[in-house]
Amino acid sequence: MSENPDATPAVDASLERLSRAISKLESAVERRLDADTSLGSLQDELQRLGEDRSQLAETLDKAEARANRLEEANREVSRRLVSAMESIRTVLEAHGG
Repeated sequence: MSENPDATPAVDASLERLSRAISKLESAVERRLDADTSLGSLQDELQRLGEDRSQLAETLDKAEARANRLEEANREVSRRLVSAMESIRTVLEAHGG
């Protein structure tokens, strides 16, 4: 036992302050771990979004290339139709049609 009876309340008060400080520290550490986990999740999501963007850009490039090929084919078909119609008109005019 302590020779100074006033020392026990002082020690108890110090232990209580130490306990509160440790509790605050534990809470701060927990908040930090939660924040780090959230940051990790956000980084993972950002990486997935980047990958999705790359895939979408590739798909868009392919679709644009296909659209260009279709436009060119459409122009060629149109040109051939005009040519065929002119040939038919020429034949009809030559034969009195």
